[in-house]
Amino acid sequence: MSRVKVFKLYQLRACLALTLFTASAGANAFGGAARGQSLQPAPKMSADLLERVRGGQAGGVNVIVQLATPQQPSLLESLVGALGGRITRRFSLLNARAVSLPASAVESLAARPDVRYVSVDRPVGATGHVETTTGAAAVRTQTAVSLLGLSLVQTTLDGSGIGIAVVDSGLDAGHADFRDGLGLSRVSYSQDFTGEGRTDDPYGHGTHVASLAAGNGRGSGGNYVGVAEKAKLINLRVLNSQGTGTVSSLLAALEWVAANRAAYGVRVVNLSLGTPAVDSYANDPVCQAVRRLVNAGVVVVAAAGNSGKDSQGQKVYGQIHSPGSEPSAITVGASNSYGTDGRSDDGVTSFTSRGPTRGYRTDAEGVRHYDNLLKPDLVAPGNRLVGAAARNNKLLAQHPELNQDASQPADKRMMYLSGSSMATPLVAGAAALLLQANPSLTPNLVKALLMLTAQPLAGVNTFEQGAGQLNVEGAVRLARLVRSDLTSLTQPGSPLLTAAAPPAYSTVAGQTFNWSQGIILNRTFAGGPELYTKYQAVYGRGFLLGDGVTEGESSQVLNGAMMTDAVVLGANVLVSDGTALWEGTPFFSTGLLLGNGIFVGDGILVGDGILVGDGILVGDGILVGDTTVQAQSVPFRGDETISMR
Repeated sequence: MSRVKVFKLYQLRACLALTLFTASAGANAFGGAARGQSLQPAPKMSADLLERVRGGQAGGVNVIVQLATPQQPSLLESLVGALGGRITRRFSLLNARAVSLPASAVESLAARPDVRYVSVDRPVGATGHVETTTGAAAVRTQTAVSLLGLSLVQTTLDGSGIGIAVVDSGLDAGHADFRDGLGLSRVSYSQDFTGEGRTDDPYGHGTHVASLAAGNGRGSGGNYVGVAEKAKLINLRVLNSQGTGTVSSLLAALEWVAANRAAYGVRVVNLSLGTPAVDSYANDPVCQAVRRLVNAGVVVVAAAGNSGKDSQGQKVYGQIHSPGSEPSAITVGASNSYGTDGRSDDGVTSFTSRGPTRGYRTDAEGVRHYDNLLKPDLVAPGNRLVGAAARNNKLLAQHPELNQDASQPADKRMMYLSGSSMATPLVAGAAALLLQANPSLTPNLVKALLMLTAQPLAGVNTFEQGAGQLNVEGAVRLARLVRSDLTSLTQPGSPLLTAAAPPAYSTVAGQTFNWSQGIILNRTFAGGPELYTKYQAVYGRGFLLGDGVTEGESSQVLNGAMMTDAVVLGANVLVSDGTALWEGTPFFSTGLLLGNGIFVGDGILVGDGILVGDGILVGDGILVGDTTVQAQSVPFRGDETISMR
């Protein structure tokens, strides 16, 4: 029998003429420029940097230099000094430097064999009753029988002992939502990386984000409680008082986590921020930093972005931001709970960024090769969520309509915010609960459990929701059963659980729904019970879940050394019918995500027909709009200010 089982797919007839999309040829429906529009390539430099350097920009430029191998700082400093520049930040653990130098000297620096890649130090921007609707309230109290079978032991899952690093615009550490029973702040460490010399939150984004992950509800009288209400918070401020920052500041914060994660118990990092993905994840310095943290055992949760529609309100694909474009990160999009705890009416927000990822590398012939990864990995509520309001914050001052109750004192004020930034900390909080329930879980297992137990939302395609909507109840239930003795020597196919697998469904807020029972694997997805009953080698450290698939230019097969026979691969991105990840209507062939990532000169995606409407596939066509064919390109030059995710 073949080692690969492919899900049964249904072919739809093409019924619209290809002439409908010829007017948009040459534009990129996924946000990249067309083939032939790039400058002569420099493989070790990002495209936006190359445009600056060869476009004749005068003056200096700030860049991130990734080194090929560790070297003595004096060697690079001498070279940079000779070129008329200076090193502004050193990232020893990340093997990188932030450098300011004349634009005319960049190519000389990039040409050195000990320099791996040079990119712009780009700007970075911040991107219901969540405890109930996510299922967190359903797992607060856990009951277990003692070893002798004579007594019941009750434990509380609330994030205790787990450190969540909130890398954002700072925290109002004195807010009631962050005080413990003794009135002491649960913010165990704060550091500013912006240069403003403060760690509070004058912008207001980070405080709201932190409360969704770990607020205890004291500010609202218990009405609005975060997912992991007793987790420790580590406040790493990388966004300034205007809500913007730089890649170099973000790298400095991530390096701090790498150096101090054990001392402060950091198991989870929340990144409700990002910048448009220009470079392939293999070259993007933030993605590389995220990968190092994940390989070291830290779960990194990143926002997908809020670029899901254009100025006319039409649906846009391919706008996942960095570092959400990194395959080892848990990338989160925003769903809409419509203000109810029940999940039967939930859908995906119109603004959330959709996949696939469109970071790219340019080869020696000037051809762009796009990553085209399936993202996000899952979605969580992100529309009009109530969270803590930092004192005197800019967001609330400029938008008083966001105030949830203006009569409350400043240290108890709550406010509304929307975005994938708000969805991301719900998943970060869920990861903390999983790690409290089973401290032995690897980052890949945390990611897999969250996807396996997610709820597929009917009528929504995989590019929009990944495996489905966050389900804390199911993920915790499954995490508690995962063996704690798994090591790098555990063979694929060994039992994953300590007991029989639970039913693959959950009941949250009175509604029962099926789990997705599947996971995203780079450019395809996999499903089947063996994913949560048997150990897969990709669950270990140092791997990507996508390593379970071997890819060619037009086909994908299971990697038998990494995953077991009964795991099955999907050949199409689907519009879900609300049951399992593999059930639904074909939307887009995963084969089109392979190869060099170029679709008709990187203009549009052409197959048998076109893609129009809200997830209606006619053949394998274009990914654009809700009702009309209108591709769009969003160039990024590295000098724009990026808005909240």
